[in-house]
Amino acid sequence: EVQLVESGGGLVQPGGSLRLSCAASGFTFSFSDYTMNWVRQAPGKGLEWVSDITGGGIRTRYADSVKGRFTVSRDNAKNTLYLQINSLKPEDTAVYYCHVVVAEDGHYKHYWGQGTQVTVSS
Repeated sequence: EVQLVESGGGLVQPGGSLRLSCAASGFTFSFSDYTMNWVRQAPGKGLEWVSDITGGGIRTRYADSVKGRFTVSRDNAKNTLYLQINSLKPEDTAVYYCHVVVAEDGHYKHYWGQGTQVTVSS
């Protein structure tokens, strides 16, 4: 079964930076076969899609709220997804999750990590 483990969150001042990681394992096929997502949830709010990256890393997309400040990347040799977050704002405070959709047994299954907390505060 697919397992996703995020790390790299923490407390940072406005304007600061963090690099989040998501270590993936358990794929039936290669990690590089899957588009990966970053999703966040701010306190008291719903889930917000942040970014995605195709399996080969060729195409990336970003929510308007993070465009120009966040950069998604992946190292397929290490089965790891990254999110470089710069110029952090208090409104970026959230739990950040990596997410993937996998086709299994004729169904699409959603896999989530446990999340990593990012808190932006002075």
